[in-house]
Amino acid sequence: MARIAGVNLPTNKRVVIALQYIHGVGQKKAGEIVKQINIPPERRVSQLTDSEVLQIREMIDRDYMVEGDLRREVSMNIKRLMDLGCYRGLRHRKGLPVRGQRTHTNARTRKGPAKAIAGKKKVTT
Repeated sequence: MARIAGVNLPTNKRVVIALQYIHGVGQKKAGEIVKQINIPPERRVSQLTDSEVLQIREMIDRDYMVEGDLRREVSMNIKRLMDLGCYRGLRHRKGLPVRGQRTHTNARTRKGPAKAIAGKKKVTT
């Protein structure tokens, strides 16, 4: 089992797909890594040699920001926006959508489950 950037890669998947299990490595970066190290695209993780795994690990450490460092930087950027008190920071602080989406009917992912409005009772006469 190959362990790169603190992530155990699944052994039965192709290398390009398995590299995407690392936070910060998507389809494009995985393709670039495989191409620069000259690994055939149909090669599986279980078929990688120790030297190829070492090359992949060194390249990711040298050229890309992944996993803990990337998560830390993103959270620091969000914290900076909230400390500044800018519009995006206020939206993050309130737990509302940040990128201009409507909130009248949608945005349940950010706002959480709908809350019932308490207080109004129907008066029948």
